[in-house]
Amino acid sequence: GADWSKKVVNKDLERIELDIEAKPKPSKSQLKPGDNYVTAEKVRNAYLGLGMNHETQVGKLKSLRSYWKYCVVYKHLAEFIEKRYKVSDIALRELTPAFISDFELFLKTEKNHCNNTVWSYMMPFRKIIYMAVNNGLLQRDPFFAYSITKEETKRGFLTQEEIRLLINGAFKKPSYTLIRDLFIFCTFTGLSWTDMANLTKANLRTSFDGHLWIDTNCQKTGVETNIRLLDVARHIIEKYDGMAERDKLLPVPCYANCKNGIKAIAKKCGIEKNVTWHQSRHSYATTICLSNDVPIETLSKMLGHRSIRTTQIYAKITAEKVSRDMEKLSQRIEQMENFICQANKQMNREPVKQCTMKRERDIITIDEY
Repeated sequence: GADWSKKVVNKDLERIELDIEAKPKPSKSQLKPGDNYVTAEKVRNAYLGLGMNHETQVGKLKSLRSYWKYCVVYKHLAEFIEKRYKVSDIALRELTPAFISDFELFLKTEKNHCNNTVWSYMMPFRKIIYMAVNNGLLQRDPFFAYSITKEETKRGFLTQEEIRLLINGAFKKPSYTLIRDLFIFCTFTGLSWTDMANLTKANLRTSFDGHLWIDTNCQKTGVETNIRLLDVARHIIEKYDGMAERDKLLPVPCYANCKNGIKAIAKKCGIEKNVTWHQSRHSYATTICLSNDVPIETLSKMLGHRSIRTTQIYAKITAEKVSRDMEKLSQRIEQMENFICQANKQMNREPVKQCTMKRERDIITIDEY
């Protein structure tokens, strides 16, 4: 699980620290800003804060998934420097706008990453360069004229029929049943995988209304969120009661197993679209809440968003929702429509009068026929 992964990561970090301490310390003359070197490893270390109480970083100041993301950036940067410059490192002062542009091109062409994936790698890299400039290690910013924009993507969600297909699915592998149930739990609570995995029994409380609620903080935004447990989610908690480690609420496998498992499960259930785990959260916003008349202000709070603008990205208006809203509108204005129709019928029964106008001696008269 996530706790085991943290232990492995922290042991690895401790080993790196021992290796660094075993090496001879450089003299002050060797630490001149202009002579510092940037390497792929230094970029990764800067991301993770190695050498500065790094054992407190993973799982606290930085999430475990962020750590793995930084490792991917590190690997790409190391490969790029090796292929492009035929060396394992380059001087920090040699970082130029051309280096930045070439690295972006490398990610797009040789690594076949889409624009948004490249954006997600370049932004942390850019942050590290800003740190170098602010600390006087670089005299100029190679990212100064660089620009990359995250493209707006279509947020997918599951329809009611697709959710029903998942719920009714039967699998030979117990792991598939577990992953399906966890995905449905997220679909009926709106929790992300990380927030679901972090849930403990202490996050459950019975409110003044007599219903069971989840009280937690969204890890991404830090915003407190309160979610009433719907029956589907409550049944899943009861099904796996006592099966999780320590005080965890649910027995959640690692993210990679969940992410890959739900894709295979969706295909087995006859769902043709490419299902991602985060679509459970979008499905909660769109299919479960918004399509059933939950106000977007309420939905925003339950999703842990700081701004309703973010919620609007998650929640989409379905065709069924538009149809129901128009039906409600028709019923509400039915009396007014009947009044207008009766008035029109009365007007149609009256004789039609044709009027002409003519000017005689600057006086306007009306002739009726």
